[in-house]
Amino acid sequence: MATRMTPDQIREHLKQVSYPGFTRDIVSFGVVKDISVDAGITRVVLAIVTENAEVESQIVTSVHALLEGLEGIGEHEIHVEKPQTNRQAQARDMATAMGRGPGKPEGIARIIPVASGKGGVGKSTVAANLAVALAASGCRVGLLDADIYGPSVPTIFGVSRAEESAPDGKLVPVERCGVKLVSMGFFVDAGAPLVWRGPMLAKALGQFLNEVEWGQLDYLIIDLPPGTGDVQMTLTQSVALDGGIIVTTPQDVALADVERGIKMFEDVGASVIGVIENMSYHVCPGCGDRAHLFGSGGAEKVADRFGVALLGEVPLQRSVRESGDDGTPIVTADAGDDAARAFRELADRVMREVPLSEAAHA
Repeated sequence: MATRMTPDQIREHLKQVSYPGFTRDIVSFGVVKDISVDAGITRVVLAIVTENAEVESQIVTSVHALLEGLEGIGEHEIHVEKPQTNRQAQARDMATAMGRGPGKPEGIARIIPVASGKGGVGKSTVAANLAVALAASGCRVGLLDADIYGPSVPTIFGVSRAEESAPDGKLVPVERCGVKLVSMGFFVDAGAPLVWRGPMLAKALGQFLNEVEWGQLDYLIIDLPPGTGDVQMTLTQSVALDGGIIVTTPQDVALADVERGIKMFEDVGASVIGVIENMSYHVCPGCGDRAHLFGSGGAEKVADRFGVALLGEVPLQRSVRESGDDGTPIVTADAGDDAARAFRELADRVMREVPLSEAAHA
């Protein structure tokens, strides 16, 4: 009779199961939440943060097949756990359908804000390259730079002004790298301070959402300011979001900042798609070895603690900074760069987590 496997041994075997559409396994993605063996029964709890039923079905089927093929498992059960944020999103969708909740600008299928608990984590770089990677995948994409006090889009895309207007008076976005762009940085002089109170910020954000000729978009990515201030709360309360993304860095100290970002979305009934770990590691250009300069595992701990997905890990590369300073995001500037590949994988993951086929129900 085969010796019973321990939960740790089972977890190691589950690393053979890849997340659908990715080379990474479900363990590293934080899908395997708990494993227990009691009275001869193996129980595996999966935390699957996605609205895509096909992805969920593929994961469960693959886990079943793996467990059935292992000796020392015997009878087993698989439980799928839905995080609280998804239930809140369903409540938001019901309110919207009944006319009590926020809506969306006409023609925009999916709205995804990118947030961070604090500055300096590369949120704008992630938002910009995510937008470009989605566009490169064939999606119609817009990027709204809502970081009103510190707009980065003009620099990252090498655009200084947006002067064209439509016949109806709406602003026509600038288009670069296949992405339609709008930023407060287009309307103020470089380096000029912007001293506005909350109501003025809310009005500007409303104009960027509703008085811009966005046309038909599959995804509108919104680069939020860091923190949880007026702009963030105005946005999350005034427009129907399809899920927020939190950008963080590997350090454990970032956990408290991510917690504030997640709670901000939860407070308005918006779901959180997941967490992105930026500056996750550095790849040595000589030997190809990875060095975790800022530690490792911080984002994974955050994702596990709050029951959200770890969407991806982006390396710390000089090329990302240089391409952004030169006005061309790394996804376009060098498709073979490690960071560019990471952003394309991130875009694939986002398209799976927030598929367009369900947009009519969001």
